[in-house]
Amino acid sequence: MLTKSDGDRNTPLVPSGNHCSIRLPGMSLHTTEPSTSCTGPSAHTAPVASRSTVAPGATSSPKRSSYAMALAVTVLLGRRATVSGGGERLRRRATGRVSGGPLPRRYGAVMKVDGGIGFDLNKAADNAREAEAAGYSGIWSAETAHDPFFPLLLAAGATKDIELGTSIAVAFARNPMITANIAWDLQAYSKGRFILGLGSQIKPHITKRFSMEWSHPAPRMREFVLGMRAIWDTWLTGAKLDFKGDFYTHTLMTPFFTPDKGELAGFGAPKVMLAGVGSLMTEVAGEVCDGFLCHGFTTEKYLREVTIPALAKGRAKVGKTMEGYEIVGPSFVVTGTTEEEMEAAKAGTRQQIAFYGSTPAYRGVLEAHGWGGLQDELNTLSKQGKWVEMGGLIDDEILNTFAVVGEPEAIAPELTRRYGDVISRISFYAPYKSNPERWSKVLAALKAA
Repeated sequence: MLTKSDGDRNTPLVPSGNHCSIRLPGMSLHTTEPSTSCTGPSAHTAPVASRSTVAPGATSSPKRSSYAMALAVTVLLGRRATVSGGGERLRRRATGRVSGGPLPRRYGAVMKVDGGIGFDLNKAADNAREAEAAGYSGIWSAETAHDPFFPLLLAAGATKDIELGTSIAVAFARNPMITANIAWDLQAYSKGRFILGLGSQIKPHITKRFSMEWSHPAPRMREFVLGMRAIWDTWLTGAKLDFKGDFYTHTLMTPFFTPDKGELAGFGAPKVMLAGVGSLMTEVAGEVCDGFLCHGFTTEKYLREVTIPALAKGRAKVGKTMEGYEIVGPSFVVTGTTEEEMEAAKAGTRQQIAFYGSTPAYRGVLEAHGWGGLQDELNTLSKQGKWVEMGGLIDDEILNTFAVVGEPEAIAPELTRRYGDVISRISFYAPYKSNPERWSKVLAALKAA
C-alpha cells in the first residue's frame, strides 16, 4: 500500500502539457493557456490573453507570436520550491555544460524530431499528413480547451508511420480504467503508434473544473499508471484483475468488457510517458513510465542536476538503468529567416519565459541559476496585469539560458551541444514552407544529432 511521505506536502502541483508555439503550415498557432497550468492553490491565477482577448484588469497581454518559440512539448510542472532569496535581483550567470548524475545515453540512436497537430478537427488529418511528409517523427496534442485524443484519432487514420502522442492528457480528470480503454483503442487503430503522455494538472482545476478528487499527486500518479498497466495485463493475458491501492481499486472485469487481445497483436500496450519538473513526480516517471516529458521551462543545468538524477533514482527502485529510457527534450527555440522574424520570436519567448517565471511552482528552476529573486518581481507584475513589462525583465542571459537562439542552421548544433547525450526526441517548430530546402536540412541535422 502507498503511504504519504514527509515530503508530500510539497508534492508538485503539476499543470497540463505545454506546447509552446509548435506549429505546422496550415495549422493555427497553439500555446497552452497559461492560466490553466501554472498556479497552485495559494498562487495567483495569472490570466493570459488567448484568441485576441485581454486578461481581466490588464492593459496589455503577452502576444502569441506567429514565430517560433518552441521546442517545448512538455509539460508539467514542478514542485513548490521553498521561497528564499528575497526580492533583490540575484546574480545571473550563463551556464555551460554541467554534470549531474548518470545520463540516459542514446548509444547512436537517431534523434526523433516532433511537431504539433493543433485542435481543429477539420484540419487534423491534413496536418498529420503534412507532418509525416515533412519528415517529423511524431506529432503531439495537448489538453487545454479541447480533448487531446480526438485529433490523434483522425491523424491515425490519415498516416502510416508517424508516432502520435498526448502532451499531455490530464490523468486526474479521469481514472485508470477509462484511460486504459482510450489508450488501447488508439494503440489498436494506429497499429502501435500511440504514446500516452500524462500529467497531473493542479488542484484548483482538478477539484473545481473537473470536480475530481485531489491528494498526494506523486503517489497518486504512480498508482494511476500501475492501475492502467494491471488492466492492460488482464486484457492481454487473461489474468484476474486484482488491483488494490490507496487511491484506485480495480477488481472487476468480465469477458463482455474485455477487448480482444488480438487488437494489439504485434505491438502490445502503448508506451506511457509522464510530465514533470519537481523531483517527486519526476522520480515516479522513472519508476513506472517508459519516458519523460520535459517542461519548456527547463534549462540544461536543471535537467542535468535535478531531472536526470530523479529519473535515475526512480529507475533504480525497479532495478533498471536509464539506458533505453526516452526523454522528450526541453528548450525554447528562437529562430527565423529574417531579422523581423527573429525579433518577433525573441519578444514572444521573453514574455513566455516571464510568465512561467512568475509562477511559484517554477521558482526552483530559477533558483538553480541564482535567479530566485526574479520570481518575486515577475509574480508582483503578473498580479498587476503588467504582462508586457514582465518580458522586459528577461535579459539576453536568461533568454539564452532557456532558449536556443540563432539562425536556422545554428539550431541543431546548439541543441546537440546542450542535450545531445541526454534526450532522445525533441519537438520543433519550423516554418519550412518559407524555404523547404533550408528547413529540411535543419530537421535532418537534428535527427542525426
